[in-house]
Amino acid sequence: MQLAMIEDKVIPYAELEPVYLDRGAFFGDGVYEVIRSYEGRLFALDEHLARFARSLREIAIDGVDIADVRQRIETAFDRASIVNAKVYFHITRGSGDRGHGAPKDMKPRFFLTVMELADNPKNKEDGISVSTFPDWRWKRCDIKSLNLLPNVLAKMDAEKKGCGEAILVNDAGEVTEGSSSAFFIVRAGGREIVTRPLGPDILPSITRAIVERMAGEAGVRMIEAAFRPEDAGRAEEMFLAVTTQDIVPVVRFDGTQVGTGRPGACTKRLIEIFAEYARRRR
Repeated sequence: MQLAMIEDKVIPYAELEPVYLDRGAFFGDGVYEVIRSYEGRLFALDEHLARFARSLREIAIDGVDIADVRQRIETAFDRASIVNAKVYFHITRGSGDRGHGAPKDMKPRFFLTVMELADNPKNKEDGISVSTFPDWRWKRCDIKSLNLLPNVLAKMDAEKKGCGEAILVNDAGEVTEGSSSAFFIVRAGGREIVTRPLGPDILPSITRAIVERMAGEAGVRMIEAAFRPEDAGRAEEMFLAVTTQDIVPVVRFDGTQVGTGRPGACTKRLIEIFAEYARRRR
């Protein structure tokens, strides 16, 4: 008899609920997005859905109606009635017997949560520490896939060191991005922001794109260039960009103080501009 065991309960395999055979659990075979709200309004929904649609195309999950996904998000968000929320959603290729190949008629599976998002103003006021970690991820990090074990290991290492984020370094010795964030350094007396160019080795971050648009308003030049940890170590300021926290100053890098050890003028200006931008988008 074919069977399955869930915790310590044995059941016939044929009685398994489809959720236990989801390819997202077996293979990380799916893509996801995280959206936040500000004061009761979803932020940058169009941009997130466009990236989600691209991720689905890149891993050949077909038959997903993005308009339907939007409706589900908006319905769940309205029903939750959470003013400042984090909306997570993913689509996997579907459920079925475990096998690397996927049947053509497999039906994609959708999952979503709406949770309270507690902003941490202390992170913006005082900044955080970060530490470097090898970039062990796959070669298509531009796809927001469910394959996140290397990111998890990097974040766990950072937490053991008392840091809030891990900054990933590839085999060429170059910084790519954070384990769950885009990473920027500030130089030239606060007149230049540097971040890695877009490509298959980093995620096309929505918040990163907003920072790029804000740079001119802040009076700084945005530069896309590869750089190494030692270059970062000489930076005057550093910051992260991430959906759930927008812009977060970095004040220690691999145990070394960044600049004055306090959030710098350029970073604080960008935080102010982003807050105003978020208010205008509501």
